[in-house]
Amino acid sequence: MGLAAWDLNLINMKDTHYTALHVKETTEGQFSRQITQLAIADLPDHDTLIRVHYAALNYKDALSATGNKGVTRNYPHTPGIDAAGEIVKSGDPSLTPGAPVIVTSYDLGMNTAGGFGQYIQVPADWVVPLPQDMTLEESMIIGTAGFTAGLALYKMEKIGQRPEMGPIVITGASGGVGSLATGIFSQAGYEVHASTGKTEAHDFLKALGATEVVGRDYVQDPKNRPLLRPKWAGALDTVGGETLATLLKACSQEGSVATCGLVGSPKLQATVFPFILNGVNLLGVESATTARETRMAIWEKLAGEWKLPDLTSISTQTNLTELNDVYLDKILQGQTKGRIILKHDV
Repeated sequence: MGLAAWDLNLINMKDTHYTALHVKETTEGQFSRQITQLAIADLPDHDTLIRVHYAALNYKDALSATGNKGVTRNYPHTPGIDAAGEIVKSGDPSLTPGAPVIVTSYDLGMNTAGGFGQYIQVPADWVVPLPQDMTLEESMIIGTAGFTAGLALYKMEKIGQRPEMGPIVITGASGGVGSLATGIFSQAGYEVHASTGKTEAHDFLKALGATEVVGRDYVQDPKNRPLLRPKWAGALDTVGGETLATLLKACSQEGSVATCGLVGSPKLQATVFPFILNGVNLLGVESATTARETRMAIWEKLAGEWKLPDLTSISTQTNLTELNDVYLDKILQGQTKGRIILKHDV
């Protein structure tokens, strides 16, 4: 049931329109973006309306905001794949008005109007109640990146990964998933070896809990051998390609290597030796359509035993104007550090 059929007295009449970053495509195939007023009644026809308090900036959002059709097929559009706020109305009786909630993944911000607007309207199945020991702002500092890292750890531990088995390697550790994974795995009791090619990120990663910060050569095998002497007990890889192959070859017995990225390459050239001689597990991490029950369990861990002690220290808060004028370009140029958090006027 769409908003047009709802009792609009549930929200202030001044809020029948809301402020959003709106991206348009011209007839010439060019893209422009502006901050404008949109009608709540024109949001997608889903059963849960949420007033957004915070959103997070991700690389995918910048791609959507600049017209990347691999992310967003149809324009005009409002990006923002992460959003946190309060329920206005829902077809799910467990989602009561005023309840604080999180929405990440699925189609939010891709082809469904996202968190760069003050309101979103989504299916109830996409919505996760905010854990008791977490603020809305903290949930966006974690966002999709931190949830992906948490899902990797959840899957690794489900089949037996434990801190006493030895160190965990995090590749692409200065990126969004990698940096949050460094902190999350450390909070979970693991010895973390953070691999990055950015020397300026070493202190940042140490502060997040990395026991060692190593270069990219640490996770490379230029001789392309079929198997290596074990160097780590498990890994979370955001790179792919030769790096992922090396992580498998040098993983100790019964360890798990979780993969969630392909910034290096989507190809994997490897033998079966790590799997049939050392019992290594290769785990795929796909966070977009994780079942709601599993999603809720992971968010509870991210708010509890896996929670970083000072999340706000790795974030920068901004408004919609600054996000549009400054940070969307900066993230595309690799010039942001930590998490950029959008705070809406509410």
